[in-house]
Amino acid sequence: MQSFRTELENPIVEKDIIDLEQKIRAFREGKIHDEKFRSLRLARGVYGQRQPGVQMVRIKLPFGKVTFQQLLRMADVSDEYGSGNLHLTTRQDIQIHYVSLDRTPELWAELERDDITLREACGNTVRNVTSSADSGINPDELFDVSPYAQAVFKYFLRNPICQELGRKIKISFSATEKDTAFSYIHDMGFIPKINAAGERGFKVMFAGGLGAQPFLASVVHEFLHEDELIPYAESVLRVFDRYGERTNRNKARMKYLVQKLGLEEVSRLITEEVKANKSKVFKIDRDTVPQPALPEPVTEAGKTPADEKHYQQWLDTNVFEQKQSGFYGVYIKIPKGDIKTDKARLLVDAICSYAADEIRITQNQGLLLKFVRKEGLLPLYNNLNELGFAVPGFDSIADVTTCPGTDTCNLGISNSMSLAVVLENVIYDEYPDLIYDKDIKIKISGCMNSCGQHGLAHIGFHGSSVKANGKVVPAVQVMLGGGTVGDGEGRVAERVIKTPTKRAPAVLRAVLDDFHTNSAEEESFHAYYDAKGKDYFYQLLKPIADLSTLTDSEYVDWGHEETFETAIGVGECAGVVIDLVATLLLEGEEKLNWAGEAFEGKAWSDAIYHSYSVFVNTAKAMLLDKGVNSSTQIGILREFDAHYVETGEVTLSSTFNELVLQINKNEPTEEFAVTYLNQATEFYKAMKAKREAQFAS
Repeated sequence: MQSFRTELENPIVEKDIIDLEQKIRAFREGKIHDEKFRSLRLARGVYGQRQPGVQMVRIKLPFGKVTFQQLLRMADVSDEYGSGNLHLTTRQDIQIHYVSLDRTPELWAELERDDITLREACGNTVRNVTSSADSGINPDELFDVSPYAQAVFKYFLRNPICQELGRKIKISFSATEKDTAFSYIHDMGFIPKINAAGERGFKVMFAGGLGAQPFLASVVHEFLHEDELIPYAESVLRVFDRYGERTNRNKARMKYLVQKLGLEEVSRLITEEVKANKSKVFKIDRDTVPQPALPEPVTEAGKTPADEKHYQQWLDTNVFEQKQSGFYGVYIKIPKGDIKTDKARLLVDAICSYAADEIRITQNQGLLLKFVRKEGLLPLYNNLNELGFAVPGFDSIADVTTCPGTDTCNLGISNSMSLAVVLENVIYDEYPDLIYDKDIKIKISGCMNSCGQHGLAHIGFHGSSVKANGKVVPAVQVMLGGGTVGDGEGRVAERVIKTPTKRAPAVLRAVLDDFHTNSAEEESFHAYYDAKGKDYFYQLLKPIADLSTLTDSEYVDWGHEETFETAIGVGECAGVVIDLVATLLLEGEEKLNWAGEAFEGKAWSDAIYHSYSVFVNTAKAMLLDKGVNSSTQIGILREFDAHYVETGEVTLSSTFNELVLQINKNEPTEEFAVTYLNQATEFYKAMKAKREAQFAS
């Protein structure tokens, strides 16, 4: 591997990239254990693929905002380092696949030239902060939530309190009570509100999540003042870092911490952390995300559309009038969320004269163009139509959300992307009027982990398998009745029946036909599902799921020619931290250096938190020396007292728990920072010397 150096203006970013290159080198030389290296690269957006020897690189795009130049830069990078494709995700990120690990630092440097980061796009960190794609232009919004999403992204990027959490944290901002950013399935979801005094704030939804075991979020604040947004989120992360599960990753999300301790106790702990926060109030700069420059007025007359009906369908389903008078938002439906790089360049050329220089990636893997003038709609449509980007039915039942599934993901069981195309074709070919139906959503995941959000679908599918005639058959678990209700309320879809994946189109037809025939006039899908009940749909779909009538083609998954085999790898949705004593002590020394650097930079709060990490890492190392492995940080403090302090093996002026938890009993002042850093330094040196003495004797 050749040495690589960047020439970037931002020294912090340059240090990040050089550090990644050095970590890759150390890994190649066998100096970093594989599991430890995995957590390091995940926090830098580098994720192992299903295919051996290549990586997926996830680009972190706060609330899905992308400029024309950034999209062009990503296209160039994908051509140079990846597969020539850009994949849009349900978290408003962009992914590049088939990247060589050794080239990821160079790739990152190229992206940063246009202010694009990989940092904390994966791993046990605060993931991409999402928002409703139409925030800032939504006619019904109380105020634009984009600056608040940007502030949260910026505040927690590289923040020491959330670099090595037990699992990922997901945060969303919805533009209105329609809750199009799905607050109810997030660790923290925010819905804008204005109180009686005319002040801005948010309804706060807490500890929701999808995955294999979905949890609906709880309301913890009906109104949280905008100045308390960042401090509240910081307190939440501090509590999750200290009390969250770290051994069993299947129980390591915020929802399980609430399940374990109770919402009241977790809320009490969050309040207790406020004193230690860097800021007690944090005023958001409302101008931090300015509206983009408007496109020039359109002077040329638009050509007549080749198909007037198609143009009108596009206007009716993909275009809406913004809150800014005279301007329109235009949605672009992107099948499977995939854009080939040559098409991405042509797309920029097609839209740059008619839309503002700010594209938003949507939660259903599409794109939103902003500030299109009325007279620009027809020429824009003509340009998009020539490229195949003027497909009507955005966010309708014909717009299926899907994850990559077995195309690239280690955890994928079945091919969700090919199935999505098949189901969309069923709608367009057999139920064309449903392109206007935005009330029913179809979502598909390649496995139960819900990256395709099947858990909140009206009609959802996730990859599975069944056995028949001594063979494994690719299958889907059919999910029904989920979806957004509004203002923080949502529904989790129910598992109804498993069926061979090749029969998913028949399932879709059966449900739609029954809904059309047996629902009351103007009855919603939710009301229809509730009225019929789960068993009704089980009986409806049972004949379709009958395995006694299998054909040879049903042993082959969509998009494949070979007989199906389950081949599930190790998922990397969050990094696994290796528990080797020497590694932990080495990490303690590294964190001690970070604490010193933060202190020299007068970042007292950061210095304090790095010092806290020194205490925890060092104690964890010493406990492992005795074969004790605690699953939480708070457990480590208690176990160290039990096995070292109370036994007299280590002498401290107080209990270890009291020593370390000074962190939330003191303001983050310079005085406390220097005291706490000195105490952490002394503790680390004493424990390191103790262990070295053990080996010497």
